[in-house]
Amino acid sequence: MSFLKEIERRRTFGIISHPDAGKTTLTEKLLLFGGAIQEAGAVKNNKIKKGATSDFMEIERQRGISVATSVLAFIYKDKKINILDTPGHKDFAEDTFRTLTAVDSVIVVIDVAKGVEEQTEKLVEVCRMRKIPMIVFINKMDREGKDAFDLLDEVEQKLGLRVTPLSFPIGMGYDFKGIYNIYGKKINLFSGDNKQSVSEGIEFTDISVPELDEIIGKKPANTLREEVELVSEVYPEFNKEEYLNGNLQPVFFGSALNNFGVKELLECFIEIAPSPQPKMSEERLVDSKEETMTGFVFKIHANMDPNHRNRLAFVKIVSGTFKRNSPYLHVRHNKKLKFSSPNAFFAEKKEIVDESFPGDIVGLQDTGTFKIGDTLTEGEILNFKGVPSFSPEHFRYVNNADPLKSKQLFKGLDQLMDEGVAQLFTLDLNGRKVIGTVGALQYEVIQYRLEHEYGAKCSYENLPVHKACWVAPEDIKNAEFKEFKRVKQRFLATDKQGQLVFFADSEFTIQMTQSKYPSVKLHFTSEFK
Repeated sequence: MSFLKEIERRRTFGIISHPDAGKTTLTEKLLLFGGAIQEAGAVKNNKIKKGATSDFMEIERQRGISVATSVLAFIYKDKKINILDTPGHKDFAEDTFRTLTAVDSVIVVIDVAKGVEEQTEKLVEVCRMRKIPMIVFINKMDREGKDAFDLLDEVEQKLGLRVTPLSFPIGMGYDFKGIYNIYGKKINLFSGDNKQSVSEGIEFTDISVPELDEIIGKKPANTLREEVELVSEVYPEFNKEEYLNGNLQPVFFGSALNNFGVKELLECFIEIAPSPQPKMSEERLVDSKEETMTGFVFKIHANMDPNHRNRLAFVKIVSGTFKRNSPYLHVRHNKKLKFSSPNAFFAEKKEIVDESFPGDIVGLQDTGTFKIGDTLTEGEILNFKGVPSFSPEHFRYVNNADPLKSKQLFKGLDQLMDEGVAQLFTLDLNGRKVIGTVGALQYEVIQYRLEHEYGAKCSYENLPVHKACWVAPEDIKNAEFKEFKRVKQRFLATDKQGQLVFFADSEFTIQMTQSKYPSVKLHFTSEFK
């Protein structure tokens, strides 16, 4: 197959939403339809014993939530699909924001009963900024919830999207009869029995025929006709170009747990979703059809395989073909590296691949050479931007609880911090270690993983800090900066990269410091240069 055809076959997308809207369950069902798994697992279900494929970490299994983004790939109708299942919890939002730099389109999942929630709003805003094409999937139609039109209004108002429904529900909750697929003109009837396998739909080219009354009943049939007519009058017609530019969002209804409406979503998605797109670097726009290889690291996962303590760097390939054992330039270190075993993913299962194409995500064994945001090229100096590192909001001292295991503790901290889930600071005054995170749940995850993966125990102590600010003086040698360092000595620390950080205890302190030392600039992200 030619290089251009390979690119056209690829679809890379992320699934985002508020916690518990059903991202992981939807991912499971997409894998089922893609023939990648024979039986779908569930996140929490007493009858279904099999766990979800994408939640493979022990802590995810226990709590029934996703903690880290997982990458899954499968082939459906000759299209290679790469899914990134992201965590919904706001404590892990950073991981999700980074993932959004590596996808070409997004599926937003909304719970029918709860409607649009806060975390969904934040994530959609990022997608809107970057003009990423979105498809909305309204989930859990087998439960009682809001009216379909009310939901569509809510999506329009709260998320600021222009929507057009491509499928429409017949009834809801107990009266849920099925779904009319507007895009493919088919009706799918719902039966609550098949949770783990796939059912066929009945085709209707025209819904005004009387046979419809016999199948679903007279009243639901009339309601459906009225509603479909209303949809065609109120909402704009689907236009593929507008969708790709991020100005129009198709909406699908269904129930992921009951396997319903997922197939319509997948079939339509394959047709309309974009293939790998060009990406902006600091130097120039890199087109996906270029021959030379470029790619960037958007995530690092320590301990994918607990038996080997290995680290994997996830690389999104932007252009060209990534070949095994070819030398590539690591731009930040300016040295050439070879990779003997690049992996393709299926959650925690991996296989070695000889060549990968734009849009694919490759896992490279990492011995500490990579950082999030690093670029690999065939020799050209490029830097892809847009992989953010936020200022933490929670701070705690880390204390070693087992003096005999201090080596393991430092190694574990070092590796887990490279994942980018949290940041490690060392106080200048006494050299104590401080962990800063975006959400409080991270501490438990770090503690759990240190103990179970590295065999080190740690305890925490609170530290009253409002924000960490990265310090950028205009001139290192001037008296003002020296004065700043002398006065604020107790609150200064260095981050992992050796940059100077100032711990401010309130918003007021930040303003005061700025006005007192005008030549010392304070920044809230580490990438201020």
